[in-house]
Amino acid sequence: MTTITEGEFVRIVDGIARDRDSIIKHNPLGTDEEILLWMLLSCLISYLNLTDLETPCFSGKPDADTYRKAVLFVLGDRRHPDFDPVPIIKRLMCALN
Repeated sequence: MTTITEGEFVRIVDGIARDRDSIIKHNPLGTDEEILLWMLLSCLISYLNLTDLETPCFSGKPDADTYRKAVLFVLGDRRHPDFDPVPIIKRLMCALN
């Protein structure tokens, strides 16, 4: 199983924050928060080499909370060493202001 360090997670989040205007511009469906969390989830799925069976599936239209929970689920026990991703994700959301 591929793991992720806090430093690498921060690097991914910071990259999304830096590119937020372009990401939002080219993904106009959903709120800005939903778009950035969707991008973070997509990056983690790729970075962690998740299989289709490990990738979260959604019923209905996902919202920001759905994506946030999916990010935390994907990180699960793949954080090495263990770290708290919540403040890092909050920092990404602060980049919207």
